[in-house]
Amino acid sequence: MTAQAAFPRVVVSGIGVVSPIGIGCDPFWSNLISGRSGIDVLSAFPATNLPSKLAAEIHDFDPLQFIQQKKFLKVMSRDVQLGVSSASMAMKDAGLTRGDIDPERLGVEFGAGHISTTPEELADAARKMQGCVDDDESFTRWGEDTMGQICPLWLLKQLPNMPACHVAIEHDARGPNNTITACESSALLAIAEAVRVIQRGRADAMIVGACSSYIHPLEIARLNLYESLSRGEDPASACRPFDLHRDGTVVGEGAAAFVLESYEHAIRRGASIYCEIVGVGGGSDGASDRESGVGLERAIQAALRQSQMTPRDLGHINAHGKGTRRDDIAEARGYQRALGQIAEKIPVTALKSYFGHFDAGAGAVELAGSLLAMQHGQLPMTLNYRTPDPLCPLNIVHSEPMQMSNGIALSVNRTRMGQSAAAVIRAV
Repeated sequence: MTAQAAFPRVVVSGIGVVSPIGIGCDPFWSNLISGRSGIDVLSAFPATNLPSKLAAEIHDFDPLQFIQQKKFLKVMSRDVQLGVSSASMAMKDAGLTRGDIDPERLGVEFGAGHISTTPEELADAARKMQGCVDDDESFTRWGEDTMGQICPLWLLKQLPNMPACHVAIEHDARGPNNTITACESSALLAIAEAVRVIQRGRADAMIVGACSSYIHPLEIARLNLYESLSRGEDPASACRPFDLHRDGTVVGEGAAAFVLESYEHAIRRGASIYCEIVGVGGGSDGASDRESGVGLERAIQAALRQSQMTPRDLGHINAHGKGTRRDDIAEARGYQRALGQIAEKIPVTALKSYFGHFDAGAGAVELAGSLLAMQHGQLPMTLNYRTPDPLCPLNIVHSEPMQMSNGIALSVNRTRMGQSAAAVIRAV
């Protein structure tokens, strides 16, 4: 018996998506395979004075349609609302309702990013502090007057563990519960931990996902300090992963969630199965050159070892494809180091070209794209890829979708600091 066979197989039986190109699997897939971008001029607030005026926003999203515990909406930031809604969709897609699984055997693993406060929530308190001339006066006024101007529960909207907490409450999931805050790598690392929980026998099923929103004035101000955001004027060609003339990424928002189960549990209840998670790995650049791709190399190699596969087994790569010069070069080098010469032959798709970059949630939405691609037998094209970059020698799928015959995929994500994750998934 092989080492892998000693552990229970873990499969995906439900998917939920809230994204700039569609809410729900069917609209999301329809726009993805049709090449419809969700990037446009930022409309949530004035963008006249912003260096980058483009964004991928989710329109017509109503959390009341998806969240049952409506009393909690007042303490949910938009990020949390997106995540909880995607989890409810995933449970419905898996054919599960509250109580179908023993609550002690249902867990939650969610990824989350930086969640900013709304400036208006602290405005009254800030006005009260105006005119303070020394520290003693500041402390006195803060304690006697100002603190009372802040809602006691305001911080609950910003805590990154709130998506996992609210998902657990929504579905009465009393099993293992944890939050991963590793920026863009969060979704795949959450998948990795959920797989381990099921394989250890601690749960029969796990609700796994990630959520985040950069459509916020403070987030965009923060990103402009250190991120390469596209300065283009044309939304249709703004995000260009791996293209020679790419000039930066585009902010977005979104969430995706998945129901993971042991294969035996899914079969026993007659569930439809999207795929099997056969290997997940992580790695970090550490003190290495941030353009070396060492962390991604380690993550891919670990995922392949766990899955007992070779690079030649892969049918496609779902790339991180951020669209910045530095990040795309580091990613391409990671593929070359981990996969060798075949890295230039494996079909690659970069879905941020449709919905931009939004921290933890983007990795989850990208993974949903790969799972649906394997279900439909078509790989979506990368938008805006016209001129190959010699420093990114990859087989980018562009111009039109590609028919798929190989149901094995590698999905990767990488943070700007070099923390990487990779997952090998196989159609069932």
